Amino acid sequence: MADRIVHDSDILGGEKLDMAQVENGSPSREPLHMMALSEHELGVEKKLRFKIDCLIMPLVILVYLMNYIDRNNYAAAKLQGLVEDLGLNNTQYQVGLSILFVAYVLMQVPSNLLLNYCGKPSWYIGFFVIAWGLVSCLTSQVKSYGGIVACRFILGLVEAPFFAGVLFYLSKWYTKGELSFRMAVFYSGSLLSGAFGNLIAAGILSGLAGSLGMSAWQWLYVIEGAITMFIGIVICFILPDFPDTWSRLSPEMKHVANRRLALDAAEADVDLPGGMSQWTGCKLAFKDPKTYLLAIAYHGITGASGFQNFFPTLTATLGFNHIDSLLLVAPPYIFMVIYSFVNSWASDKLNHRFWFFVYPIPITIVGFVVFMTTSSFGPRYFSMFLMIFVFAQNGIIYAWIANAIPRPPAKRAAALAFVNSVGNAASIWTPFTYIDPPDYRPALGACIGLQVVALICAVILRWYLQRQNKYLSALQNEDVPLREEDLAKLRKTAEMEGIDIALARRQAKDYRYMI
Repeated sequence: MADRIVHDSDILGGEKLDMAQVENGSPSREPLHMMALSEHELGVEKKLRFKIDCLIMPLVILVYLMNYIDRNNYAAAKLQGLVEDLGLNNTQYQVGLSILFVAYVLMQVPSNLLLNYCGKPSWYIGFFVIAWGLVSCLTSQVKSYGGIVACRFILGLVEAPFFAGVLFYLSKWYTKGELSFRMAVFYSGSLLSGAFGNLIAAGILSGLAGSLGMSAWQWLYVIEGAITMFIGIVICFILPDFPDTWSRLSPEMKHVANRRLALDAAEADVDLPGGMSQWTGCKLAFKDPKTYLLAIAYHGITGASGFQNFFPTLTATLGFNHIDSLLLVAPPYIFMVIYSFVNSWASDKLNHRFWFFVYPIPITIVGFVVFMTTSSFGPRYFSMFLMIFVFAQNGIIYAWIANAIPRPPAKRAAALAFVNSVGNAASIWTPFTYIDPPDYRPALGACIGLQVVALICAVILRWYLQRQNKYLSALQNEDVPLREEDLAKLRKTAEMEGIDIALARRQAKDYRYMI
């Protein structure tokens, strides 16, 4: 190999690495950050994790609860007079539903790159929470089709930074073995919104309709928007940014927080100055086939879960009044909150993602078929409990994204945003499939097809990750000299990440993708 420049990263633990040893597979000693946590540090880690769980998780769940309530109150407002008051036909209503996701998709990648660059998640996320709460409040005053479309588009713009941003944010606090359960806990906010959002809507419909000259749907937007704005203010001042900057952590806890993530991702979880710009991270994400497989799989399950935007309409086919139809939405969501916790906990404990992502697919397909082919209360309502198994897949795929694209942070931020934007693009077109009531066969048929697409992507991703793990095993085997092809890959990794070949090989030593 040609003469090389010695970097600071060549000197690890006080010894200079011999390049011939590196290329032949026998580096001289382990870098400090690749050593396992000591017994004392494991005790500190347990306390650290408890602190994170007690503050961060309740806050992000609460915000996600309001995120989904504010986004999906459009469906509840449909049953509370919005369509009649604004004179909307069915196509106009569907445009209002889908336009939010056009803006949502456009903002994903730029927002996450900006979040990673600015380094203040508390103020960044808090600002946008306040903004979408304000937009929700103002939506109560729209008088026309154009007004509701404009408000829904703006709502999509200001809601976009939250979800992918929080996925990236949590990946800066938790290891890959902890993420699935926490992602399920986080996602429970959306499931709880499906339950309690409609319970709130039912209460408003029965108690506030006509008060102060406003319709029930107007009160729905005002009350839920005001609550969201208050929570956004709380987020700005209470949510910690990162372990290094959280004042409630002792220096020892900060040290352990950084080391455990470095060990988990096989490198320090930071973007090296001069070595990884936001644009470079974006290019890395778009060159990785895993990004596209995860994005298409997420598009499939997001499209298949599109019935949540019409859930009150689907329960209305059971023959009950508007209040009872809203109340019937709650039990399936509450069931799935509990079930998704168990599903994701098991995924973390068994260190497995693929089968936990795949097995709900046939269950949901049975649910879609039963709904389309029956009309009596019992079978059709039971089918909704089967359809909602699609949400068991969400907690798994969120963790799988973070596991499959672990580093560097700029790449992970871009990949999370891109996957989320492609996934939510399904919500742009699926609303227009909800035609032909009461069976909605075009929509539910599309849901079945989308679940099959998600299954195919999961199978390909599993095969691809197995190949990559074999490559990582080859890097770890110090008795086997690396092939020129492997050295070329290491050189490319070193070049793109601003490090040298020695460190690039060591970073891959013990890391394996979770399958």
